[in-house]
Amino acid sequence: MKDFKDTIKKIYHEEKLIFILMISNAVLATILFFIGVVNLNPSSAVVKIGYGDIGGYRSGSWADMLVFPILAIIFGVFHTLIAMRIFRKRGAGMTKFFLITTSALILGATIVLLRLLEKV
Repeated sequence: MKDFKDTIKKIYHEEKLIFILMISNAVLATILFFIGVVNLNPSSAVVKIGYGDIGGYRSGSWADMLVFPILAIIFGVFHTLIAMRIFRKRGAGMTKFFLITTSALILGATIVLLRLLEKV
């Protein structure tokens, strides 16, 4: 726990961009989590769970949509912990790359979710 606090302090004092990226990832993941949870509809028997180029939309059960809140938790919590470990082992450059890639993944997952919900 002490190592965790020391790493956060070091990131905050030395690498402001990494700290901002970590906060933005947490915010984006929280948005993805709430959009995913709010739009779960257990009363619906069939929902759109995917899109294929050949077959169009694929249907499935509402429980298949739990993947989006789970992804949000993984991106928000575990990727932040992984980013701190990368910072300790590999440095600031690799950490920035990892966090920017995570942001792109979160935005991509949000767009896919919104398209499946026909909001976009």
